[in-house]
Amino acid sequence: MTAATPALATLGRHWRATATGAFALAAGMFASQPAQAQLRVDISGVGATQYPIAIADFADNPASQSLAEVIRADLTRSGQFQLINATGAALNAESTIAYDEWRNRGADYLAYGSVTQAGGQYSVSYRLVDSVRQTQLDGVAFAGSEKELRRISHQIADRIYEKITGVRGVFSTRLAYVLQTGNNYELQIADADGQNPQVMLRSRHSIISPAWSPDGKKLAYVSFENDKPVVYVQTLATGHREPLANFKGNNSSPAWSPNGNQLAVVLSRDGISQIYTINADGSGLRRVMRSPLIDTEPSFTPDGNSLVFVSDRGGAPNIYKVSLGGDDAQRITFNGSYNISPEVSADGTRLVYVTRRNGAFRIAIQDMASGAEQLLTTGPDDQSPSFAPNGMQILYSSVQGGRSVLAVTSVDGRVRQTLSSLNGKVREPTWGPFTN
Repeated sequence: MTAATPALATLGRHWRATATGAFALAAGMFASQPAQAQLRVDISGVGATQYPIAIADFADNPASQSLAEVIRADLTRSGQFQLINATGAALNAESTIAYDEWRNRGADYLAYGSVTQAGGQYSVSYRLVDSVRQTQLDGVAFAGSEKELRRISHQIADRIYEKITGVRGVFSTRLAYVLQTGNNYELQIADADGQNPQVMLRSRHSIISPAWSPDGKKLAYVSFENDKPVVYVQTLATGHREPLANFKGNNSSPAWSPNGNQLAVVLSRDGISQIYTINADGSGLRRVMRSPLIDTEPSFTPDGNSLVFVSDRGGAPNIYKVSLGGDDAQRITFNGSYNISPEVSADGTRLVYVTRRNGAFRIAIQDMASGAEQLLTTGPDDQSPSFAPNGMQILYSSVQGGRSVLAVTSVDGRVRQTLSSLNGKVREPTWGPFTN
């Protein structure tokens, strides 16, 4: 392939990865293999509001304790819950609750339940009560195999989160990211807590720009296995993958439309990187606009009618917005001179991006209506921000203490998580969608 120009290299994570990854050697592809390293989670800070809750060990089965531990860990990571000690609680799904006792312990809410087993199948019954109002808020039963108990735990944590906060929980969602170890690259997916990582693609060529389809069943990404960047779409359940954009020059930066019918991509087929849309089946290629300078990193707005993207048309990389009809693009970031990697929250109210301030790359969030900006991280090298599907947290890659990690911050910057990999460099994270 033709080497990336200095102008391309200035435009952020996709082109930096292009410039450094194009010369990896010999590919080996494997789908859906377990990854070797789990991620360790470290949490700092608390939310502005914390809900006191006790999570009792679920009764009747040895597997029940680990189920409760996963729920506690999920709620703790959010920073919005204060966990009250439930040691000594002898409860099952049919227990009569002593509300005054739990309120005296400091628990406004109590979750409890039981697990029964018949052969290889488990039945999990769960209840959530409000000890102040002395009423049951939620109660449901789940069924699954032993391997599915962790997923059930996340689903219960999601229900607890939503019943108490009014916002849908994201503990059952998944993350995708690229793990680089030496000259080896792996496209991995994992649970939202970093557990159960699976390798979707392994290669000795660079992999960049993973993007979830809206239904969570596919990933688009860029691979250099053919000695140039090509956009692929891979079905996660089967591992089947097909090239979506393999035109002359560079093919980069895939982004799905909200309805999943098309993607935005960046192509240099006409000599300079420009933004196109293409149908999900590879048909209907259309150039969105014509620019004399580089346009890259497109991302759809939630209504599907516009794109936010990065361009150096103003002399330095900044973020612009353009309708799919190709009207004149409007610049929307004015703080600082270097702003890249934009994404709009699912409700359309916030824009997250990477900004360079005093030599440090930091994650910033901006109100789409007022333009007010808040810096969420301190750097020095924070990249690739991605909203959680409920808009309450932001996933990004970071270098902390010389280590490459995945990190999460709440949208107000008060709560931060670090998901530390045991080895390798973690890059290009993206938070998957709600799937049901």
